[in-house]
Amino acid sequence: MRLSAALPFLFAVSPTAAMAEGTMPQMDFGNPLTSAQVLWMVVILVALYLLLARWGLPKMGAVLENRAAVIARDLQAAREAKTAADRAVRALTRTMSEARAKAHAEIAEAVAAAKAQAAAEAATANARLDARLAEAEARIFQARGAAMAALKPVAGQAATAMLARLTGAAPDQAALAPRIDAALAARQA
Repeated sequence: MRLSAALPFLFAVSPTAAMAEGTMPQMDFGNPLTSAQVLWMVVILVALYLLLARWGLPKMGAVLENRAAVIARDLQAAREAKTAADRAVRALTRTMSEARAKAHAEIAEAVAAAKAQAAAEAATANARLDARLAEAEARIFQARGAAMAALKPVAGQAATAMLARLTGAAPDQAALAPRIDAALAARQA
C-alpha cells in the first residue's frame, strides 16, 4: 500500500526513470522539440510573472486597497449613523417619558380640580335642597296646624251630633272640648 502511494512521487522526481520505461514521452528531453517547448514555457511564465508583478498585481492591489478604504469608510459612517440614531432614540425616549409624566400630572390635576368643583357644586346643591326641604317642612307644619285648627270645630260639631243622636240629649260643651283637644293632640303626635 505504501509503495503504490509513493510511486507517483518517484516518477515525478525522476523523469529519466519514467523515460526508461517509455510511459511518459512528454518528458523525453532527448527530443529537441521537448527542450524548445520547455524553454518557451519558462520564457512565457517569466514574462507572465513580470507582467503580472509590474502591471496587473499593483492595479489589483490598488483596487483592493480602494475597496478596503471604501468599506472602512462605509463602516465608520454606519457606526456614526448608529451612534446618532442611538442618541436620537434615547432623546426620544426621554422626551416621551417626560411628556407622559407631564400628561399624567396634568390629568391628575384636572381630575382633582373636577372632583373639587363637583364637590363644591354638590355642596351648593345640597345646601339649596336642604333650604327647600326646610321651607317645605315649615309649610307642611303650618298647613297641618291650620288643618288641625280647622278640624277642631268640625270634630266638635260631629261629636255633639253623635252624642245627641246616641243619648237623645245635647252634650255638655265644657266637658266635650278637653276630650276633643286630647284626641286631636294624640293625632298630631
